Amino acid sequence: MTHPTCTPATLLTSVQLPTTMGLDLSDRESHFHVMRGDGVSLETGKVATERGDLTALFERWKGCRLVIEAGGHSPWISRLGKDCGLEVVVANPRKVELISKSAKKTDRTDAETLARLGKSDIELLAPIQHRSKEAQEHLAVQRARIMAVSTRTMLINNVRGVLKSHGYRGPSCAPQCFAARARKELPAELEPALGLILDLIVKADVVIKAFDKKLECLGKEHYPVTELLQGVKGVGPIVSLTYVLTLDDPERFKSRAVGAYLGLVPRLKNSGASDPQLHITKAGDREMRRLLVLAANYILGRFGPDCDLRRFGLRIAGDGGDKKAKKRARVAVARKLAVLLHHLWKTGAVYDPFHLAKKRGDPVPA
Repeated sequence: MTHPTCTPATLLTSVQLPTTMGLDLSDRESHFHVMRGDGVSLETGKVATERGDLTALFERWKGCRLVIEAGGHSPWISRLGKDCGLEVVVANPRKVELISKSAKKTDRTDAETLARLGKSDIELLAPIQHRSKEAQEHLAVQRARIMAVSTRTMLINNVRGVLKSHGYRGPSCAPQCFAARARKELPAELEPALGLILDLIVKADVVIKAFDKKLECLGKEHYPVTELLQGVKGVGPIVSLTYVLTLDDPERFKSRAVGAYLGLVPRLKNSGASDPQLHITKAGDREMRRLLVLAANYILGRFGPDCDLRRFGLRIAGDGGDKKAKKRARVAVARKLAVLLHHLWKTGAVYDPFHLAKKRGDPVPA
């Protein structure tokens, strides 16, 4: 029953709809569209993607809602918007197909679409939260290490390819030992082509070791919880630090939601009687997902210690003859590992490798 003094019309007019600015970000110039809560456009235009110009624009519309898409510029622009007194919403571009699959896609129309979605229901934008400035700076060190490792891998592959094309074979060894071993076996006729490449590989090894030391120091000085996470065998300084930097704040998630955040849960396409088994979503941070799978490989490998995680994975893998089952086991262990690390981080509990086995009454090593 409607109250006599509160009709649907008066309810609609009493709702204070926000003034919203949609900002479509580009490297040099970004388009913006400012829209009043009732849908009236107040201002449109372009602004240089620089701190000074954006600050002037944001301060002119202080107090309104700013909607941007996640991308290369979005972390610092979102922080700038908050500092200027705007309510910032960062849309997930993978979820906003109204923009990515629009038949009439321009920077100007994208800015207007962001403004319209932002003033109606921000949940339609699947908003994300950027990590802190400090975490972003420290994560840049880890990303730089990845580039150094990738460079070394490309150089080693180049040496192997050249040797193979001339009837020789490169040494089978760890990347750190490759340059020294290859130089001993390098044919004289290939010295002009590969000698300097081997020098570059040695320099890359030095850079990677320096990054490893820097990341270990970052973990000890700024993120002491990483030592707690390293209690899980297979989780070293790089995996634990990357995990902490990727999630940034453990209070953002419930432990069981971390697997979905990192893209380690299967897609769903349940319609009627159809419920196919699909691949994982691969959402979130790709590098973190890769590191978790590498840790799972170690846990399930021949040198992996007996623990709840290993037993869980081996039950899924079966006798080892089914390659698909082994792959599912790796992903399942990686997902369970992500949940476990978050639980340890949030509670501060010391890792017990046989916590579940003891609860079930299963045999555990003395």
